[in-house]
Amino acid sequence: MSQLTRSCYTILDQLTDSVEQLTAEEFIKPSKTLGGSSVGQHLRHTLEFFLCLEQGFEKGFVDYDKRAHDKSIEQKKEIALRTICAIKIFISSLKVEKTLQLQAGYDLMGTESTVVQTTVSREIIYNIEHAIHHMTIMKIGIGEVAPHVVLPPDFGVAASTLRYRKEMLKEVL
Repeated sequence: MSQLTRSCYTILDQLTDSVEQLTAEEFIKPSKTLGGSSVGQHLRHTLEFFLCLEQGFEKGFVDYDKRAHDKSIEQKKEIALRTICAIKIFISSLKVEKTLQLQAGYDLMGTESTVVQTTVSREIIYNIEHAIHHMTIMKIGIGEVAPHVVLPPDFGVAASTLRYRKEMLKEVL
């Protein structure tokens, strides 16, 4: 198993564990700290980036701007958990490197997209970093709406930060 696959599995397993600890009500409860968004909304957003990559793998191009915004993922824990399982299957099936086109629109006044060449590995890295970012936000929301949930200390923390902390600890000792 590759380093990227292991990292994705760790993230997806942590997300699964956190969602399983939430009640259905906590999953959809708006968080004041998060500006009214819910843990489910941040999870849906995170998962849809992986889903866009899966669709892009088949088509040869990825466009994260054209996500489905599937409300059922953010409103139903069971659907979110099934989506995580499906993403794990996709990640495990990636055996070859592939070049893709990444489409992104940054012009607020128009509809034209910028297109750059990328690879599946680069987009997996992007999805890992994006997931970690949103997991940090989810951690804040979970702390507010479901303080009983136990998250691992590395939930929403980048590998580089964990390595840095480990080095700092060595220096202190």
